[in-house]
Amino acid sequence: MTPTCFDLPEGTGFGPDNLPYGVFSTEPGGRRRVGVALGDWVIDVSRLDVPAADALAAPSLNPLMARGRATWQALRARLQRLVSDPETCDAVGAHLLPRDRVTLHLPFDVADYTDFYSSRQHAENLGRMFRPGSPPLPPNWAHLPIGYHGRAGTVRVSGTPVVRPAGQQRPPDGGAPTFGPSQRLDIEAEVGFVVGAPSDLGRPVPVSAFPDHVFGVCLVNDWSARDLQAWEHVPLGPFLGKSFLTSVAPWVVPLAALEPARVDPPDRDPQPLPYLRDDEPWGLDIALEVRLNGELVSSPPFRGMYWTPAQQLAHLTVNGAALRTGDLYASGTVSGPDASQRGSLIELSWDGTEPITLADGTTRTFLDDGDVVTLTASAPGPDGSRLSFGEVTGRVEPAR
Repeated sequence: MTPTCFDLPEGTGFGPDNLPYGVFSTEPGGRRRVGVALGDWVIDVSRLDVPAADALAAPSLNPLMARGRATWQALRARLQRLVSDPETCDAVGAHLLPRDRVTLHLPFDVADYTDFYSSRQHAENLGRMFRPGSPPLPPNWAHLPIGYHGRAGTVRVSGTPVVRPAGQQRPPDGGAPTFGPSQRLDIEAEVGFVVGAPSDLGRPVPVSAFPDHVFGVCLVNDWSARDLQAWEHVPLGPFLGKSFLTSVAPWVVPLAALEPARVDPPDRDPQPLPYLRDDEPWGLDIALEVRLNGELVSSPPFRGMYWTPAQQLAHLTVNGAALRTGDLYASGTVSGPDASQRGSLIELSWDGTEPITLADGTTRTFLDDGDVVTLTASAPGPDGSRLSFGEVTGRVEPAR
């Protein structure tokens, strides 16, 4: 672990090897600027002698992210020196703010939002539910990272209320559709990747260029109305069942911080086409946890994801689609092989046929009004340390 001259809480995931970026203000409606988490503090980094200090004074991460990888590297190296060198610690200490006394905001302006479907276990679980007697995976699944283009305007920071969506639903007997609040409101525990450096229209981004374009990683909960989704998804895919809210954590972990978490992805069969072949391992050993009303209900492992974020980026741009600063793309629901590792309620309750029993004796198939869902995650750092991604939380409110 990188040494520091600050007294950090034991086991903190916000040590000097992490230094995630967020956006904060010190009073309601006050000036927003970039902060970096260290222990239980936020460093007001625009006040320090660091590269890109002008971009850090902005109300979002976009100006910093647009500067590119060389700036990201120089800033990170400078911050790590500042928090570890006794000669500079006093200068940093003068700009530390208690994290519980600041307001955290959406850390970046979302340009576009894309969601993938890259957990084999999740895809197979849904296939077994909805296509019994048929192969669980669609024929294209093992050949390309399946995804859809979501709604950037409803990406919100952790803590934003989850207003139960309303829409059309088809009754189980197959009769005429009805309209009303979703009765099958669900979560999707995901990992998101935030694009910093843009790309040119018409020029694909190769797998090898992933770290040149992706600034960092954040937690995502892609809330889903399964009954709306089931009625509308044929033939064009997700729409109102997904677009009402996507929640992200307030902290973006620098991609460079995750070097110790890199792992080989699972074996692929068949081998992907040349533009998706990855000579460098960009699987990530990220451990997620899902809590419902404070109770741990699932522990999805990201390291088993079939398609890596580098492959997802290559596929997203292979047709010439351009990247923009602030693009967010998410992994899709993270699920593992065990029942305790499923990253959605539709899997945990097996489409509502196997209710979850909570510690207070109540049961759930999907979310009730008043339920609070919290996602957390960590990854290995140097010398046995753990890096935290913070949390993304949402409370369900009745339909309006």
